[in-house]
Amino acid sequence: MTLKAVSNGTQPPKPAHPTQREAALPWHRPKPTEDDPAAANALRAIVEHPSYREADRDVAFLNQDDTRGVRLQLDYLKAELLLKQHNVAHTIVVFGGTRVVEPDAAHRHAADLAAALAANPDDAGLRHRLAIAQRVIANSRYYDLARTFGALVAAAGSCGRGGRIMVMTGGGPGIMEAANRGAHDLGCGSIGLNIVLPHEQYPNPYVSPELCFSFHYFAIRKLHFLLRARALVVFPGGYGTLDELFEVLNLVQTRKIAPLPVVLVGEAYWRRVFDPDVLVEEGMIDLEDRELFWFAETAEEIWTGIVTWHEAAGVPLLQSDDENQGGSR
Repeated sequence: MTLKAVSNGTQPPKPAHPTQREAALPWHRPKPTEDDPAAANALRAIVEHPSYREADRDVAFLNQDDTRGVRLQLDYLKAELLLKQHNVAHTIVVFGGTRVVEPDAAHRHAADLAAALAANPDDAGLRHRLAIAQRVIANSRYYDLARTFGALVAAAGSCGRGGRIMVMTGGGPGIMEAANRGAHDLGCGSIGLNIVLPHEQYPNPYVSPELCFSFHYFAIRKLHFLLRARALVVFPGGYGTLDELFEVLNLVQTRKIAPLPVVLVGEAYWRRVFDPDVLVEEGMIDLEDRELFWFAETAEEIWTGIVTWHEAAGVPLLQSDDENQGGSR
């Protein structure tokens, strides 16, 4: 018998529903148990097996060594797409020690140690910890300085050429917290790039929630630190701070990235940590490599130096007065 197609004449048929059907397709229902009593258990074993999960929802699959390339792409793409969505064109990256706390906290900690030492005057360990706590009090001025600097950058946030200027930090405590907090003080956003570590950690509470990212790979995090960076501002810090500083200096020295302002805050501290003049004298770097950074002591000096550097390089960071007026018309 020949089946004939139903004809609707010359009129176009009613559009089909985008997701629903009037008649179910054969695979819309499981095999009936009356046809095979064992079918239900066999089907359950199939759909519950890890191999049946969609690849992007199979965490065990994504965590294999062979899928590391995909994870690297995702680590990069999530932050990249969100930064674009928020029109972030330029970042001022701030690094510094996580142990540089605000002055009140530094004084409280030192007072607690002093009281403990008074009760145990022969405890050499307490005496050593108190001496360090007193240095932390002295260094706590950098917390206030970073907070003031964060506010200066945030105040200029809408004046960037081609998009927003924002503070970017590692999202942690100490100096990073202070810089994010300075922007937060003005009701402005800022960026934090956290990293997953073996122990529990928390981002500081002053990063914008929509711009606080958690990276799995240090390499991708470092990439994002530099992709939009228009300056690197480095406060006193430890191994992590030194790692970021020397990596950037090496990248600029080799011109792997375009030169950018690198400002070391607190000359007295940095002169004790490393001596670039010795590297020049020993023939380890050239004199021009010594000129890849400069020192500053106040938030205003840092910001003015960054703006001046970009003007001298012929790539102004800020819009001119005429551009600002044109944009406001």
